[in-house]
Formats: sequence, C-alpha cells, structure tokens
Amino acid sequence: MSSKTLKNWVGHARQGQLATVGASRRPVTELEAELSRVKRDLAEARMERDILKKATAYFAKAQLSGTRS
Repeated sequence: MSSKTLKNWVGHARQGQLATVGASRRPVTELEAELSRVKRDLAEARMERDILKKATAYFAKAQLSGTRS
C-alpha cells in the first residue's frame, strides 16, 4: 500500500468522511441481481451450444470420411 493512500485514508478519517469513501455505489436491487444471473446463465448456454455445434460438425465430417481420427 502506498503512503499516499494511507495518508488519504487518515485524512478522511479525521474529517469524519471515511465511511462515505467508496459508498457512492447504490445497492443492487433484486431485479438487477436477477438480470445479472440470467445474463450469466445465457452466456453459459451459448457457450455450451457453440461447443455442441463444433462437436457435431467434427463427428459428421469424420463419419463422411469414414474415419474417426
């Protein structure tokens, strides 16, 4: 930790502003949390779909050529 960071924290603490440092972010609502979860789930489902597409193409190509190597 740099000495400047520590000095800033001490200065804010002495002025009674330490509790407000970093508190500018508003709390996440239940709806926003649900949206975030759904976006993560969608990204995972898309990744799984893409993997299955590639695997299907690989095995279809191998079957047409008569080999599986």
